[in-house]
Amino acid sequence: MAMRWFGQAKTLARRLKRDVVAVWFAARDPATPWWLRALALAVAAYALSPIDLVPDFIPVLGVLDDLLLVPLGLWLVLRWLPAAVLERARRRAAALLERPRSRVAAVLIVALWLAAAAAGVLWWTRSTVTIAQA
Repeated sequence: MAMRWFGQAKTLARRLKRDVVAVWFAARDPATPWWLRALALAVAAYALSPIDLVPDFIPVLGVLDDLLLVPLGLWLVLRWLPAAVLERARRRAAALLERPRSRVAAVLIVALWLAAAAAGVLWWTRSTVTIAQA
């Protein structure tokens, strides 16, 4: 029972990931109406952005916005998209997501984030020491 649920959740997560990328491609398609482009860009940007409307550290509400806003926005955009645009966008998204990932690029990005964090901590400790000495 648990394995079946886990498999369904995994399938749903893959479908959501594909649809977020498809909405991004659909927003850039000239056949998409301008107002739907704006909504699609907003939904894709919110889904892909590390910044949330409600921060995740706020109990319940932080996760609830991700569980409600992203699927609702995706549902609206996917429902209103012309069928031909949606099909093209889903094909492009599936092709993009099937491409191999670069582990070297992932390590480089993590190293850059760690270096930025270390620089921030170093700057913060030096500034607090300077303030304490004053």
